[in-house]
Amino acid sequence: MTLIKPSAKLVTPEKDEDETLIPKGAKETEQYLKVLPKPVGYRLLVRPYQPSKKTKGGLYLTEKTLETQQITTVVGLVVKMGDLCYVDKEKFPTGPWCKEGQFVVYGRYTGARFKTKYGEHRILNDDEIIGTINKPEDILALF
Repeated sequence: MTLIKPSAKLVTPEKDEDETLIPKGAKETEQYLKVLPKPVGYRLLVRPYQPSKKTKGGLYLTEKTLETQQITTVVGLVVKMGDLCYVDKEKFPTGPWCKEGQFVVYGRYTGARFKTKYGEHRILNDDEIIGTINKPEDILALF
């Protein structure tokens, strides 16, 4: 009995071209930020958290499983914020709910999804943030 379909592609360490690019250093981070769209108004640009590509037992996950995890994740890193984020004092009397560089929790199917060479991103409204979190690994995927 085969557990994995022969057509399923596995993500293995040898396949660097399949790996999501993570900018390292000031120059790569600057290039990364130039590629991404600037959210307008009260919107935020979030990069969904990407869990480990292999299980605790050492098995590599299929691309389909990794894609499902990314679609259903509810945790992401705030990369950019529009100029009107959290400005409305009536809606946000205590100030901003989050800031750039912070991990946040949002609704599963919230926001507009798109991909770049750096992976998937979402653009969310400022009031779609449900909470903040210090360690994204603490929130487990439900799929």
